[in-house]
Amino acid sequence: MAKTNPGRFFEDYSVGQVLRHAVPRTVTIGERALYHALYPARHALYSSDEFARNCGLPESPIDDLAAFHVVFGKTVPDVSLNAVANLGYAEGRWMQPVYPGDTLRSESEVIGIKQNSNGETGVVWVRTRGLNQRDDVVIEYVRWVMVRKSNLNAPAPEAVVPELKKALAPEDLVIPQGLDFSNYSFVQSGEAHRWGEYEIGETIDHVDGVTVEEAEHMLATRLWQNTAKVHFDLTFRPDGRLIYGGHVISMARTLSFNGLANAQMIVGLNGGAHANPCFAGDTIKAWSEVLDKAETGVPGVGAVRLRLVATKGGSTFVLRSEDGKYLPDVLLDLDYWALMPT
Repeated sequence: MAKTNPGRFFEDYSVGQVLRHAVPRTVTIGERALYHALYPARHALYSSDEFARNCGLPESPIDDLAAFHVVFGKTVPDVSLNAVANLGYAEGRWMQPVYPGDTLRSESEVIGIKQNSNGETGVVWVRTRGLNQRDDVVIEYVRWVMVRKSNLNAPAPEAVVPELKKALAPEDLVIPQGLDFSNYSFVQSGEAHRWGEYEIGETIDHVDGVTVEEAEHMLATRLWQNTAKVHFDLTFRPDGRLIYGGHVISMARTLSFNGLANAQMIVGLNGGAHANPCFAGDTIKAWSEVLDKAETGVPGVGAVRLRLVATKGGSTFVLRSEDGKYLPDVLLDLDYWALMPT
């Protein structure tokens, strides 16, 4: 009897299937140190306990995307071990902050499947929830992946494509309990730009760039216990190990500090696409577009919807070619809600 796990293939999924992912993980203050070593992360709320307390929180949380990566990494052996590509995200919400000492685990429900016309792969949609030691949901999101078939003769299942929101409404967002930006320090945050100063349609060139190194992306992927073969095993990608998409997301988000230093907390993920692969040696740069703004009803706190685009040092403020396809230098197109002082 085989004791090793080859991972799930497309024909192993069915709508309604619940996957409870292995290996819960207790995050510590070391998570922050490693995250800040991997990325130029400087948002004050995630750097200083005192700054966080002045904003109504008990201490500085773990970076939103670090918590996301922990939850995501748990799902890989069951969802994307045999994936060709991670295709997109939707309906992502950060339900409450994750603090050092919290233990996170993940579970996913299959909400859609559709075999591709080539008969060799199919798309699987899952809704994933990250839970802490009290069984509180801290993060939830939908993602869809293209997965290989193992048995090419397996019959195509009935296609089920879930209807997903194109964007979260402001009322869908969860504001952390106690958060209050009334005593916010713009000196300590690093920029003076408030929520009211950003205009819908405004674009921001984040100026800085970081060249991705092989060792650091593999360290990041191991940190979050992401076992996807394309990130480690060159026999699966002879042209080079594929940089984990979350590495690109975090790099772009931290580069966005220059111009969006006060977009402190990510609370919603409306959509996202890894437009082109990223490899070691690529230099990541980023730009943002303000898509929408909303009041939250919480003292001093506004919500801003942003498009974050990561490129390989390519054209700024240009996303697609005339035929509607992503330009080849575009790595990431991410649509998210963040909280900012008014």
